[in-house]
Amino acid sequence: MAQNTRTGDLTSGPMLQKIILFSLPLAASSILQLLFNAADVVVVGRFAGSTALAAVGSNGALINLLVNLFVGLSLGANVVAARCFGAKDDEGVRNTVQTSVTLGLVSGFFLAVVGFFAARVLLELMSCPEDVIGLSTLYLKIYFIGMPMTMLYNFSSALLRAVGDTKRPLFCLAVAGLINVVLNLVFVILFSMSVAGVALATIISQTVSACMVTALLVKEKGPLHLDLCHLGFHAGALGQILRIGLPAGLQSTVFSLSNVVIQSAVNSFGSIVVAGNSAASNLEGFVYTAMNAFAQAAVTFTSQNMGARRYDNLDRVMRNCLLCATVTGLVLGGGASLLGEQLLHFYSSDEVVVTAGLARMHIICTTYLLCGCMDVLASCLRGRGYSVLPMVVSLVGSCLLRLVWIATIFRLFHTTTMLYISYPVSWILTALVHLACLLVVRHKMNENLKAAAQR
Repeated sequence: MAQNTRTGDLTSGPMLQKIILFSLPLAASSILQLLFNAADVVVVGRFAGSTALAAVGSNGALINLLVNLFVGLSLGANVVAARCFGAKDDEGVRNTVQTSVTLGLVSGFFLAVVGFFAARVLLELMSCPEDVIGLSTLYLKIYFIGMPMTMLYNFSSALLRAVGDTKRPLFCLAVAGLINVVLNLVFVILFSMSVAGVALATIISQTVSACMVTALLVKEKGPLHLDLCHLGFHAGALGQILRIGLPAGLQSTVFSLSNVVIQSAVNSFGSIVVAGNSAASNLEGFVYTAMNAFAQAAVTFTSQNMGARRYDNLDRVMRNCLLCATVTGLVLGGGASLLGEQLLHFYSSDEVVVTAGLARMHIICTTYLLCGCMDVLASCLRGRGYSVLPMVVSLVGSCLLRLVWIATIFRLFHTTTMLYISYPVSWILTALVHLACLLVVRHKMNENLKAAAQR
């Protein structure tokens, strides 16, 4: 397979250096995506009040619940494309490209319909406060109208990432991010559109990034080229994407379901706590995406090395990604906790909102490295071809535990502190089980290789 200057061989050379160079643009891209929502939250918090801030921020858990299944499918596209690329299977890469972009568009239109028509009902099920639900519904409906473009970006960038290209998607998001910030200020301050303005700014900017990154695929030469006239599903590629992506998407969806339950518990404390929780969650997202870049690196590097049969690199990939995620979690999480009060004032000048946000950040940010390690270990399993196993472990170790925690301990001690503690407890237990599973899988692979060598 001919490689252009933007694709990369992730199977040889200094692994730590390649992981860092791969992950930095990826982390920056994810942070820019977060800035879309952060700009929304900051602008409405400053210029439209705490109620509008709660309306925008309280939608995060519900949005994730609806979209994470399909984001998981884009992970499946990344794994399949990376394996084909590592194995130098040009036809496999071509089929994966056409299938992935088609799947992204179809899933986006499906989400747009469901999100638009079910918005208020879903918010009511989450016990959204009465003084917030009207604005929340409006924001959610407008946001989901842009979902086809959001999914198109996710799938297209996943294909570029599979061949080591993380810089060009970053450029696309940088352009879109600037557009988003400018439109936020124009719509909210100049036209007084409140939550409708920030939602509209978000979908316009996401459309720009989706069109730009898809244009990159159209201009590609070789197997990564996207032919818009021949969009469609290829059975073999679709089957592989679903086999890997569906368990990952279901895991993320159930994770989001547990977060929706937690959001409902947060809602029970009133709109001030909801606003503080929303601002804190938004800040924590920057720490998470920085760590998660190394989890995405783990799945891409592992997949390429599996395709190239470079099994000797798998442990190096795991160790280096764990190291990077841990250091990132310690530095950024600790820094966010120490500077939490100053950072939260960017979102709201209301001191009670800031205090409510700090109560969450001091617990979550100081333990966030556990979440980073959990995600890296799960990604190493998926890259090796085990997608159902990390799904089951995560559902039991994190989601079920959180739901039980809320139904028992939180009910007995009805405080926000006891609610937030459920996060680090679930992270450490799930990470330990993932590690045990990975050791068993590695032992099984080594035994199979030894048996094959003796034949």
